[in-house]
Amino acid sequence: MNSKIWLSSPHMGGHELDFIHEAFSTNWIAPLGPNVSGFEDDLKNFLNENKEVAALSSGTAALHLALILLNVGPDDEVICQSKTFSASANPIVYQGATPVFVDSERDTWNMCPIQLERAIKDRISKGKTPKAIVAVHLYGMPYKKEEIHAIAKQYNIPVVEDSAEAFGSHYKNQNCGTFGDFSILSFNGNKIITTSGGGALVTASKAEKDKAVFLATQAKDKDVAYVHSHIGYNYRMSNIVAGIGRGQMMVLEDHVNKRRANYDFYVSKLNQIKNITFLQEPEGYYSNRWLTCILLDNPKDQEGLRVFLEQDNIETRPLWKPMHQQPIFKDAPSYINGVSDDLFERGLCLPSGSNLTADDLERIVSLIIQYFE
Repeated sequence: MNSKIWLSSPHMGGHELDFIHEAFSTNWIAPLGPNVSGFEDDLKNFLNENKEVAALSSGTAALHLALILLNVGPDDEVICQSKTFSASANPIVYQGATPVFVDSERDTWNMCPIQLERAIKDRISKGKTPKAIVAVHLYGMPYKKEEIHAIAKQYNIPVVEDSAEAFGSHYKNQNCGTFGDFSILSFNGNKIITTSGGGALVTASKAEKDKAVFLATQAKDKDVAYVHSHIGYNYRMSNIVAGIGRGQMMVLEDHVNKRRANYDFYVSKLNQIKNITFLQEPEGYYSNRWLTCILLDNPKDQEGLRVFLEQDNIETRPLWKPMHQQPIFKDAPSYINGVSDDLFERGLCLPSGSNLTADDLERIVSLIIQYFE
């Protein structure tokens, strides 16, 4: 059996242990300390849009807190991109609210502005103005920021920007993670940089950050006794995990460049195969190419190619199954144009890690070519 090639595995830069050893030597092991504040400052400086950042245990936790800060609750509705991972939608249900799913457009595979406005108008006509919009940058490609945010502003609906897959991407030189009223980052093990598990909430003000941190640390009131006037959560990032993040920030640019180079390599080697289409960057868009994804002309080739590569110990995955197709959300309102269904039937994510070697890439493309021959 050939060695395993993963879809997107963690890639350490070498300095992570320096921060971890410092945390151990100074006994900063708890979910606070120099690495936590330092990592938040690193993220804030990178985003460079006068934002505040709260380091948390996951991107899902960050999205959950964003909805809490927007006062989303039972009987509310929240619009959510259908073509995404379930973590974009689950926190809506945590709050007792109903997700309303909106389909994609073909330029970026993200939320379709036409379907978004259709959904908003229809929900308002039914007496339910959506409480928020969760818009996702899928696979690192920015969503249509100007159109989405213009519609949100027109109807006075806040946007929660799910930038879990798009750290290091930007649109017209503005970093993803700075577009929304609240924005979400993820540092899960498969992301562009990782803290093994972790995330961050990006806010527009220090007051919002302070409220998020308060809720993320069990909402303990300022009292020597354990007094709680709000429901809290155990969502804060630990000083150890944040140390990994500080080391990873030192290689973020390299990781983005390598993943973009992976994409370019795949295109250069596979563009002669008429059965395969790649997602291009529209003008003004810059994707971190977290995952290189292809569309296959024949839906049967999606599973055929996946199994063929799996037999050589190479991991690939179908594109995310749309939320409106998920059993748990079968009764949720949805506004569908068929794009995300088609992407799911024909799309495949190729190995895209920043630690792929030249030999790994040659092995992958040679097998893909062999499959179609």
